Amino acid sequence: MTKTTNNYRLSILGAGGFTHFSVEAFLREPKVNIIGVFDKSTKNAQSFAEKFGCRIFESQEDLLADAQTDIVYIATPPFLHFAQSKAALLAGKYVICEKPAALKAEEVEELIEIASKQDLLYVVNLMQRYNPLFEKVGWIIREKILGEFLHGYFENYASSENLDENHWMWDESKSGGIFIEHAVHFFDLFAGWLGQGETLAAQKVMKKGTIKNIWPEVQAICSYNRRLVNFYHGFHQADRMDRQEMKLVFETGDLTLSEWVPSTLSVHALISKSNLEKLQAAFPGAETTIAKKFEGDTKQYRSNFCERSADFKIIIKTGNSSEKYNIYQRLLQDMISDQLAWIHKRDHPRVITGENALHSTRMAETATKLAIKL
Repeated sequence: MTKTTNNYRLSILGAGGFTHFSVEAFLREPKVNIIGVFDKSTKNAQSFAEKFGCRIFESQEDLLADAQTDIVYIATPPFLHFAQSKAALLAGKYVICEKPAALKAEEVEELIEIASKQDLLYVVNLMQRYNPLFEKVGWIIREKILGEFLHGYFENYASSENLDENHWMWDESKSGGIFIEHAVHFFDLFAGWLGQGETLAAQKVMKKGTIKNIWPEVQAICSYNRRLVNFYHGFHQADRMDRQEMKLVFETGDLTLSEWVPSTLSVHALISKSNLEKLQAAFPGAETTIAKKFEGDTKQYRSNFCERSADFKIIIKTGNSSEKYNIYQRLLQDMISDQLAWIHKRDHPRVITGENALHSTRMAETATKLAIKL
Protein backbone atom coordinates (compact mmCIF):
# COMPACT_ATOMS: atom_id res chain seq x y z
CA MET A 1 0.00 0.00 0.00
CA THR A 2 1.08 3.57 -0.65
CA LYS A 3 0.65 6.03 2.18
CA THR A 4 -1.36 9.09 1.13
CA THR A 5 -0.34 11.46 3.93
CA ASN A 6 3.03 13.00 4.64
CA ASN A 7 3.02 12.41 8.41
CA TYR A 8 4.41 9.22 9.90
CA ARG A 9 3.66 8.09 13.43
CA LEU A 10 6.41 6.09 15.11
CA SER A 11 6.29 3.84 18.17
CA ILE A 12 9.32 2.26 19.77
CA LEU A 13 10.10 -1.21 21.13
CA GLY A 14 13.11 -0.92 23.40
CA ALA A 15 14.09 2.32 25.15
CA GLY A 16 17.75 1.91 26.03
CA GLY A 17 20.33 4.68 25.75
CA PHE A 18 20.97 4.26 22.03
CA THR A 19 17.25 4.60 21.31
CA HIS A 20 17.33 8.17 22.66
CA PHE A 21 20.18 8.98 20.28
CA SER A 22 18.49 7.49 17.22
CA VAL A 23 15.03 8.93 17.92
CA GLU A 24 16.55 12.40 18.30
CA ALA A 25 17.91 11.93 14.79
CA PHE A 26 14.59 10.62 13.45
CA LEU A 27 12.81 13.70 14.78
CA ARG A 28 15.01 15.90 12.62
CA GLU A 29 12.81 14.57 9.82
CA PRO A 30 9.75 16.88 10.08
CA LYS A 31 7.35 14.18 8.88
CA VAL A 32 8.01 12.00 11.95
CA ASN A 33 5.93 12.09 15.13
CA ILE A 34 6.52 9.87 18.18
CA ILE A 35 3.39 8.10 19.47
CA GLY A 36 4.61 5.81 22.24
CA VAL A 37 7.10 3.37 23.67
CA PHE A 38 7.22 -0.04 25.28
CA ASP A 39 10.14 -1.40 27.29
CA LYS A 40 10.11 -4.18 29.86
CA SER A 41 12.01 -1.79 32.10
CA THR A 42 9.49 0.67 33.52
CA LYS A 43 12.35 3.02 34.32
CA ASN A 44 13.57 3.03 30.70
CA ALA A 45 10.05 3.56 29.37
CA GLN A 46 9.35 6.43 31.77
CA SER A 47 12.64 8.15 30.99
CA PHE A 48 11.97 7.93 27.27
CA ALA A 49 8.34 9.06 27.54
CA GLU A 50 9.27 12.07 29.66
CA LYS A 51 12.00 13.11 27.24
CA PHE A 52 9.97 12.75 24.05
CA GLY A 53 6.50 13.53 25.34
CA CYS A 54 4.87 10.28 24.30
CA ARG A 55 2.67 7.61 25.86
CA ILE A 56 3.85 4.38 27.48
CA PHE A 57 2.28 1.16 26.20
CA GLU A 58 1.52 -1.52 28.76
CA SER A 59 2.76 -4.30 26.50
CA GLN A 60 4.19 -5.07 23.08
CA GLU A 61 0.75 -6.32 22.05
CA ASP A 62 -0.84 -2.99 22.99
CA LEU A 63 1.73 -1.14 20.91
CA LEU A 64 1.18 -3.34 17.85
CA ALA A 65 -2.60 -3.01 18.18
CA ASP A 66 -2.41 0.79 18.33
CA ALA A 67 -4.29 2.30 15.38
CA GLN A 68 -2.29 5.52 15.49
CA THR A 69 1.09 3.80 15.00
CA ASP A 70 2.31 3.56 11.41
CA ILE A 71 5.94 2.51 11.97
CA VAL A 72 7.51 0.37 14.66
CA TYR A 73 11.16 1.05 15.43
CA ILE A 74 12.76 -1.98 17.10
CA ALA A 75 15.80 -1.33 19.29
CA THR A 76 15.82 -4.37 21.56
CA PRO A 77 18.56 -7.02 21.97
CA PRO A 78 19.18 -9.06 18.78
CA PHE A 79 17.48 -12.32 19.85
CA LEU A 80 14.14 -10.45 19.95
CA HIS A 81 14.40 -8.84 16.50
CA PHE A 82 12.97 -11.65 14.39
CA ALA A 83 9.88 -12.32 16.50
CA GLN A 84 9.16 -8.62 17.07
CA SER A 85 9.64 -7.69 13.41
CA LYS A 86 7.40 -10.55 12.33
CA ALA A 87 4.69 -9.60 14.82
CA ALA A 88 4.81 -5.97 13.74
CA LEU A 89 4.59 -6.82 10.03
CA LEU A 90 1.69 -9.20 10.63
CA ALA A 91 -0.01 -6.39 12.57
CA GLY A 92 0.23 -4.25 9.43
CA LYS A 93 3.02 -1.96 10.65
CA TYR A 94 6.04 -0.70 8.76
CA VAL A 95 9.25 -1.86 10.45
CA ILE A 96 12.62 -0.24 10.98
CA CYS A 97 14.83 -2.58 13.01
CA GLU A 98 18.28 -2.13 14.51
CA LYS A 99 20.97 -4.53 13.34
CA PRO A 100 21.12 -7.43 13.19
CA ALA A 101 17.89 -8.31 11.42
CA ALA A 102 17.83 -11.70 13.12
CA LEU A 103 20.21 -14.39 14.31
CA LYS A 104 19.66 -16.55 11.19
CA ALA A 105 19.57 -15.66 7.51
CA GLU A 106 16.51 -17.86 6.96
CA GLU A 107 14.62 -15.70 9.45
CA VAL A 108 15.57 -12.56 7.50
CA GLU A 109 14.29 -14.20 4.32
CA GLU A 110 10.97 -14.85 6.04
CA LEU A 111 10.67 -11.21 7.14
CA ILE A 112 11.39 -9.94 3.63
CA GLU A 113 8.76 -12.30 2.23
CA ILE A 114 6.11 -11.19 4.75
CA ALA A 115 6.83 -7.52 4.09
CA SER A 116 6.60 -8.05 0.33
CA LYS A 117 3.27 -9.90 0.58
CA GLN A 118 1.88 -7.22 2.91
CA ASP A 119 3.36 -4.35 0.83
CA LEU A 120 5.04 -3.01 3.96
CA LEU A 121 8.37 -1.40 4.67
CA TYR A 122 10.93 -3.69 6.28
CA VAL A 123 14.46 -2.38 6.68
CA VAL A 124 17.40 -2.81 9.04
CA ASN A 125 19.37 0.25 10.08
CA LEU A 126 22.56 -0.35 8.08
CA MET A 127 23.00 3.40 7.83
CA GLN A 128 26.68 3.39 6.77
CA ARG A 129 25.74 3.66 3.09
CA TYR A 130 24.28 7.14 3.70
CA ASN A 131 27.70 8.53 4.65
CA PRO A 132 28.95 11.00 1.99
CA LEU A 133 32.36 9.33 2.29
CA PHE A 134 30.75 6.03 1.25
CA GLU A 135 29.83 7.46 -2.15
CA LYS A 136 33.19 9.22 -2.54
CA VAL A 137 35.07 5.96 -1.96
CA GLY A 138 32.73 4.23 -4.39
CA TRP A 139 33.56 6.89 -6.99
CA ILE A 140 37.31 6.36 -6.49
CA ILE A 141 36.81 2.62 -7.05
CA ARG A 142 34.51 2.96 -10.07
CA GLU A 143 36.65 5.58 -11.80
CA LYS A 144 39.87 3.72 -10.96
CA ILE A 145 41.44 6.93 -9.69
CA LEU A 146 44.01 4.81 -7.85
CA GLY A 147 43.88 1.87 -10.26
CA GLU A 148 42.23 -1.45 -9.46
CA PHE A 149 41.24 -2.34 -5.91
CA LEU A 150 43.55 -5.04 -4.52
CA HIS A 151 42.93 -5.58 -0.80
CA GLY A 152 41.12 -4.15 2.20
CA TYR A 153 40.80 -4.47 5.93
CA PHE A 154 38.72 -3.19 8.81
CA GLU A 155 40.18 -3.16 12.31
CA ASN A 156 37.82 -2.40 15.18
CA TYR A 157 39.37 -1.84 18.61
CA ALA A 158 36.10 -1.38 20.46
CA SER A 159 35.21 -0.45 24.01
CA SER A 160 34.23 -3.13 26.50
CA GLU A 161 34.04 -0.70 29.40
CA ASN A 162 30.26 -1.04 29.78
CA LEU A 163 30.05 -4.72 28.86
CA ASP A 164 30.44 -6.72 32.06
CA GLU A 165 30.54 -10.52 32.08
CA ASN A 166 26.75 -10.75 32.42
CA HIS A 167 25.93 -8.51 29.46
CA TRP A 168 23.76 -10.13 26.78
CA MET A 169 26.48 -9.33 24.22
CA TRP A 170 28.50 -12.34 25.41
CA ASP A 171 25.55 -14.75 25.31
CA GLU A 172 25.56 -15.86 21.67
CA SER A 173 22.00 -17.19 22.00
CA LYS A 174 20.98 -13.56 22.55
CA SER A 175 23.49 -11.57 20.48
CA GLY A 176 24.44 -14.06 17.81
CA GLY A 177 28.07 -13.26 18.57
CA ILE A 178 30.16 -10.36 17.32
CA PHE A 179 29.91 -11.24 13.62
CA ILE A 180 26.11 -11.16 13.66
CA GLU A 181 25.59 -8.43 16.26
CA HIS A 182 28.23 -6.04 15.01
CA ALA A 183 30.16 -6.99 11.86
CA VAL A 184 27.10 -6.90 9.59
CA HIS A 185 27.61 -3.13 9.16
CA PHE A 186 31.03 -3.63 7.62
CA PHE A 187 30.24 -6.68 5.54
CA ASP A 188 27.53 -4.51 3.95
CA LEU A 189 29.81 -1.47 3.59
CA PHE A 190 32.35 -3.37 1.50
CA ALA A 191 29.54 -5.03 -0.48
CA GLY A 192 28.33 -1.55 -1.42
CA TRP A 193 31.75 -0.79 -2.88
CA LEU A 194 32.81 -4.13 -4.34
CA GLY A 195 29.72 -6.30 -4.84
CA GLN A 196 28.37 -9.13 -2.73
CA GLY A 197 30.98 -10.87 -0.61
CA GLU A 198 31.69 -14.39 0.56
CA THR A 199 33.15 -15.47 3.91
CA LEU A 200 36.14 -17.78 3.43
CA ALA A 201 37.51 -18.32 6.94
CA ALA A 202 37.12 -17.04 10.50
CA GLN A 203 38.56 -17.26 14.00
CA LYS A 204 37.37 -16.33 17.48
CA VAL A 205 39.43 -15.84 20.65
CA MET A 206 38.21 -16.68 24.16
CA LYS A 207 38.80 -14.30 27.02
CA LYS A 208 40.93 -16.07 29.61
CA GLY A 209 40.24 -15.89 33.32
CA THR A 210 36.45 -15.42 33.15
CA ILE A 211 33.82 -17.63 34.73
CA LYS A 212 31.72 -17.72 31.55
CA ASN A 213 32.88 -18.47 28.03
CA ILE A 214 33.34 -15.02 26.51
CA TRP A 215 34.57 -14.47 22.96
CA PRO A 216 35.54 -10.78 22.68
CA GLU A 217 37.75 -11.09 19.59
CA VAL A 218 36.81 -12.34 16.12
CA GLN A 219 38.40 -12.20 12.70
CA ALA A 220 37.12 -13.11 9.24
CA ILE A 221 38.65 -13.33 5.78
CA CYS A 222 36.20 -12.52 3.02
CA SER A 223 36.28 -12.37 -0.77
CA TYR A 224 34.60 -9.61 -2.78
CA ASN A 225 34.90 -10.34 -6.50
CA ARG A 226 38.07 -12.35 -5.84
CA ARG A 227 39.66 -9.61 -3.74
CA LEU A 228 40.45 -10.37 -0.11
CA VAL A 229 39.18 -8.22 2.76
CA ASN A 230 40.06 -8.90 6.41
CA PHE A 231 37.79 -7.97 9.32
CA TYR A 232 38.92 -7.86 12.95
CA HIS A 233 36.69 -6.92 15.89
CA GLY A 234 38.05 -6.83 19.41
CA PHE A 235 36.01 -5.57 22.36
CA HIS A 236 38.74 -4.84 24.92
CA GLN A 237 39.34 -1.07 25.05
CA ALA A 238 38.36 1.81 27.35
CA ASP A 239 35.67 4.13 25.96
CA ARG A 240 38.21 6.89 25.46
CA MET A 241 40.43 4.57 23.40
CA ASP A 242 37.68 3.13 21.19
CA ARG A 243 39.02 3.42 17.62
CA GLN A 244 38.63 1.97 14.15
CA GLU A 245 40.55 1.97 10.89
CA MET A 246 39.51 0.85 7.43
CA LYS A 247 42.05 0.66 4.62
CA LEU A 248 41.58 0.01 0.91
CA VAL A 249 44.73 -0.73 -1.09
CA PHE A 250 44.91 -0.06 -4.83
CA GLU A 251 47.51 -0.46 -7.57
CA THR A 252 48.82 3.08 -7.19
CA GLY A 253 48.05 3.94 -3.57
CA ASP A 254 45.68 3.48 -0.68
CA LEU A 255 42.97 5.27 1.26
CA THR A 256 42.21 5.09 4.96
CA LEU A 257 38.93 5.78 6.76
CA SER A 258 38.87 6.29 10.51
CA GLU A 259 36.21 5.89 13.23
CA TRP A 260 33.28 3.47 13.56
CA VAL A 261 31.19 5.90 11.53
CA PRO A 262 33.89 6.99 9.05
CA SER A 263 34.53 10.68 9.59
CA THR A 264 38.05 11.18 8.23
CA LEU A 265 39.70 10.03 5.03
CA SER A 266 43.29 10.10 3.87
CA VAL A 267 44.76 9.13 0.50
CA HIS A 268 48.41 8.23 -0.15
CA ALA A 269 49.17 7.71 -3.82
CA LEU A 270 51.31 8.05 -6.90
CA ILE A 271 49.08 10.06 -9.18
CA SER A 272 48.79 11.98 -12.43
CA LYS A 273 48.04 15.68 -12.47
CA SER A 274 44.59 15.08 -13.94
CA ASN A 275 43.60 12.52 -11.28
CA LEU A 276 44.92 14.78 -8.54
CA GLU A 277 42.65 17.53 -9.84
CA LYS A 278 39.71 15.09 -9.78
CA LEU A 279 40.43 14.16 -6.17
CA GLN A 280 40.73 17.80 -5.12
CA ALA A 281 37.40 18.56 -6.81
CA ALA A 282 35.79 15.58 -5.04
CA PHE A 283 37.12 16.71 -1.64
CA PRO A 284 36.97 20.52 -1.63
CA GLY A 285 38.87 22.01 1.28
CA ALA A 286 40.94 18.88 1.83
CA GLU A 287 44.56 19.30 2.88
CA THR A 288 46.86 18.28 0.00
CA THR A 289 50.55 17.57 0.49
CA ILE A 290 52.82 17.02 -2.49
CA ALA A 291 55.36 14.64 -0.96
CA LYS A 292 57.30 14.36 -4.20
CA LYS A 293 57.16 15.72 -7.75
CA PHE A 294 58.40 13.63 -10.66
CA GLU A 295 60.01 14.97 -13.85
CA GLY A 296 61.08 13.35 -17.10
CA ASP A 297 61.96 9.67 -16.89
CA THR A 298 61.33 9.59 -13.14
CA LYS A 299 57.59 9.72 -13.89
CA GLN A 300 57.72 6.12 -15.08
CA TYR A 301 57.28 3.19 -12.69
CA ARG A 302 55.80 -0.31 -12.47
CA SER A 303 53.19 -1.73 -10.13
CA ASN A 304 51.06 -4.88 -10.28
CA PHE A 305 52.88 -5.97 -13.49
CA CYS A 306 51.96 -2.77 -15.40
CA GLU A 307 53.94 0.19 -16.71
CA ARG A 308 52.61 3.46 -15.23
CA SER A 309 53.32 7.17 -15.01
CA ALA A 310 52.88 9.60 -12.13
CA ASP A 311 53.41 13.32 -11.76
CA PHE A 312 53.22 13.36 -7.96
CA LYS A 313 53.37 11.37 -4.78
CA ILE A 314 50.63 12.91 -2.66
CA ILE A 315 48.84 12.81 0.68
CA ILE A 316 45.27 14.12 0.89
CA LYS A 317 43.45 14.43 4.22
CA THR A 318 39.86 15.46 4.90
CA GLY A 319 37.24 15.21 7.64
CA ASN A 320 37.09 15.72 11.39
CA SER A 321 36.90 12.84 13.85
CA SER A 322 35.27 15.05 16.49
CA GLU A 323 32.22 15.24 14.22
CA LYS A 324 31.52 11.51 14.20
CA TYR A 325 28.41 11.67 16.42
CA ASN A 326 26.95 14.56 14.43
CA ILE A 327 27.65 12.59 11.26
CA TYR A 328 26.02 9.52 12.84
CA GLN A 329 22.81 11.43 13.54
CA ARG A 330 22.76 12.83 10.00
CA LEU A 331 23.03 9.31 8.64
CA LEU A 332 20.11 8.19 10.81
CA GLN A 333 18.06 11.15 9.61
CA ASP A 334 18.92 10.42 5.98
CA MET A 335 18.08 6.75 6.48
CA ILE A 336 14.60 7.39 7.81
CA SER A 337 13.90 10.12 5.21
CA ASP A 338 14.87 7.67 2.45
CA GLN A 339 12.59 4.95 3.84
CA LEU A 340 9.66 7.35 4.28
CA ALA A 341 10.04 8.43 0.66
CA TRP A 342 9.53 4.80 -0.35
CA ILE A 343 6.46 4.44 1.87
CA HIS A 344 5.00 7.52 0.19
CA LYS A 345 5.93 6.45 -3.33
CA ARG A 346 6.88 2.87 -4.11
CA ASP A 347 9.04 3.68 -7.13
CA HIS A 348 11.47 5.61 -4.94
CA PRO A 349 14.87 3.80 -5.15
CA ARG A 350 15.97 3.17 -1.55
CA VAL A 351 19.64 3.25 -0.60
CA ILE A 352 19.16 0.24 1.68
CA THR A 353 16.47 -2.45 1.66
CA GLY A 354 15.83 -5.70 3.46
CA GLU A 355 18.21 -7.39 1.01
CA ASN A 356 21.16 -5.59 2.60
CA ALA A 357 20.28 -7.17 5.93
CA LEU A 358 19.90 -10.60 4.33
CA HIS A 359 23.26 -10.60 2.54
CA SER A 360 25.22 -9.25 5.50
CA THR A 361 23.53 -11.72 7.88
CA ARG A 362 24.47 -14.59 5.55
CA MET A 363 28.12 -13.52 5.64
CA ALA A 364 28.02 -13.14 9.42
CA GLU A 365 26.28 -16.48 9.92
CA THR A 366 28.87 -18.22 7.74
CA ALA A 367 31.71 -16.53 9.67
CA THR A 368 30.17 -17.72 12.94
CA LYS A 369 29.92 -21.30 11.68
CA LEU A 370 33.45 -21.31 10.23
CA ALA A 371 35.12 -19.67 13.21
CA ILE A 372 38.01 -21.67 14.64
CA LYS A 373 38.05 -21.33 18.40
CA LEU A 374 41.39 -20.15 19.80
